[in-house]
Amino acid sequence: MKKHFLMLSAVATALLLGSCNPSITVDPNEEKTDLPEWYYTGGKLGTTYFNTSNCFSQSTPAVDKAGMAGSFTLGDQLAERPFTATQKGTRSGLGPAYVRSSCQHCHPNYSHGMSVPAGTYESVHVGNGTLLVVYYPATNGYVPWLAGMPQLHAVAPFKAPLDESKITVEWKTVKDAHGNKFEDGEEYELQYPVVNLPPEAVYVYNQGFKELGDYDVLLENTIGIYGSGLLDAIPDADIQAQWDKEEADGKMRNGLNWAWFGNPYKNGNRYVNDEGETIYNGDGVEYVRRFTYAMTRGPLQDGAGANAIWNIPNVTRKDRRNHYTDAAGTYALYSSKDPDVQAGFEAYISQVTTREEHPEWFTDDVEKNIYSYLTSYNLPIEMSDDEFTQMMIWHRGLAVPAARNVTDSSVLRGRELFSKIGCDYCHRPSWTTGSDDIRDPNQFFTDPNRQLPRYPNQKIWPYTDMVQHKLHMENDIRTGWCRTTPLWGRGLHKKATGDASEARLHDTRARNVIEAIMWHGYSEESDAYYPTQEFYKLSKEDRDAVVAFINAI
Repeated sequence: MKKHFLMLSAVATALLLGSCNPSITVDPNEEKTDLPEWYYTGGKLGTTYFNTSNCFSQSTPAVDKAGMAGSFTLGDQLAERPFTATQKGTRSGLGPAYVRSSCQHCHPNYSHGMSVPAGTYESVHVGNGTLLVVYYPATNGYVPWLAGMPQLHAVAPFKAPLDESKITVEWKTVKDAHGNKFEDGEEYELQYPVVNLPPEAVYVYNQGFKELGDYDVLLENTIGIYGSGLLDAIPDADIQAQWDKEEADGKMRNGLNWAWFGNPYKNGNRYVNDEGETIYNGDGVEYVRRFTYAMTRGPLQDGAGANAIWNIPNVTRKDRRNHYTDAAGTYALYSSKDPDVQAGFEAYISQVTTREEHPEWFTDDVEKNIYSYLTSYNLPIEMSDDEFTQMMIWHRGLAVPAARNVTDSSVLRGRELFSKIGCDYCHRPSWTTGSDDIRDPNQFFTDPNRQLPRYPNQKIWPYTDMVQHKLHMENDIRTGWCRTTPLWGRGLHKKATGDASEARLHDTRARNVIEAIMWHGYSEESDAYYPTQEFYKLSKEDRDAVVAFINAI
C-alpha cells in the first residue's frame, strides 16, 4: 500500500535525523496521545495520521486489524488504474459508452473533483470529477435521452453520446447584498459556472432525434470518497432522530425536502431495492437515505460507489448485467441505425462473446443485433465477484486524515466561533457509529464469505447532519436541495490533488473557504443565511480563525 512506502521513507528520515539527535523519531502513522477527541476524525478504527498528498488513499486501522490489507491494495489498483476496452483480464470491459475510465479520473487521489476551468469542457484528464447534469428545469427531472450521468466517450465502432469538444463552461460573477466586501474592507468574489451544451453536441440529435425539449445543464462535482464506510456505520435510527429534531425545531426556513420526507412530515421516505426486481434482485428492506447530494442511496454496499464502478466505466458484474444507458433507449435505437456502427459491430461483438453463447447478436439483421446487445440484461460478466469484493473493501476501507493543528490557538478560537455563530447546526460535528452490521440491499454482501471492514462504536467527526438543505445560490444545484457535505479532510484537497483552487461547494464555484461561506448567505431564503451574516460581522482575525479551523478538520 502507499503508506508502506511512506513509512519506509519516514524510517529512513528518522535514521538520518537520529544520527544527530537520538531522541527524534518519525512515524506518520503513529497514534497520537494527549490530543482532543476531535483529532481522531474517523475514530480510532478509521483515522489515518498522514497529511501528505496520499492522505486520502490510506487504509483504516480496521482494514489492517481484519487482515484485509492485501485485498485493499488490489481494490485500490482497480480504482486507480483505467479500465480498458479489451475483453479479458483485470480492468477489462470498458464501454461501449462510458463516463470516465477510472475512479481516479473523478476522484483525484480520492479527493473531490478539481476545479473546472473556463473554456471547453474536458473530462479526459485526471481530476475533472465534475459531471454534467442535463435536466428539464420545468420538472427538475433528468432528460430521458441521456444517461443520468452523461457519457462522453465510447469504444469503436460506437460513438460518444455527447461530444465534449462542443461543450463549453463560462464563469460569471455576482455581488451579494454586501457588495462582496466585509466592513473592514476585505473583498471576496462570488462566481458560478454556466454550461453551454448545443444540440449539435448530442449524438442522437445528429442522427435524427430532434425532440430534446427545453433542457438546461449544470455542473455537479464529485465528493471525496474517503470515510464513506464510517458514514455507513451510523445507525439508521440516529439519522432518523436528526431528521425528527430538525423537523421539530423548525430552524431551517426551507424545512425538510418534501420529496423525501412528505408534506406534512411523514417520518421520512426510505431507500428500497425491491425484492425480485428484474435487474438487481433487491432485498425489499427499507433503509434510511444517506448518500449523494440528492440522498438517493441507502447503505454503501448498494450506494454511489458500488453503483459507480458499474455505470461510470460501464463494466458489468454478476448483479449488473446490463449497460448503463439512457432511460428512453434513444442511444440504443440510433446506434443500431448508424451505418458506421453497423459496419464495425461484427468485429466488435466477436471480441465480446461467441455466436454459441449469444446467437441473438450474430443474426443476419445487424440493426437488430446492435439494439439487442445494447439493451440486454444478460451481458457477459466483466468484473468478477472477487474483484468487486476487493473494490468494496477498498471503498469501505479508506481512512479519514486526522485533524491538523488541534492545539493552535487560532484553530481553537475558530472552533469556538464555528459553534457560536451556528455553523455546527447543519455541519454537526460528531456522530457515534453503531454495531456496524454490514447491510446490502443488493444482497451481494450477505454472503458470509465476503467480509468488509467494520467500524463499531466509534466517535467520528464528519461535520454533517446527513440532511438536505437549500442555499438558494445563483444557478443552484438541481432541485435546490443538497445534503450537507462532510467537511472532514476538505482542507487537504489542494495538497492531495495539486489543484489551484480549494474547489468547494457542489460545482467547485468556491475557490476558498471565505467564498464558500458567503455563498451560504447569498440569499435571504438560504437555510444558512443567519449564520453567514454572523460570520460577516466578525473581525478579520476571527474570520481567519474560522477559516483555519475549517481547513484543520
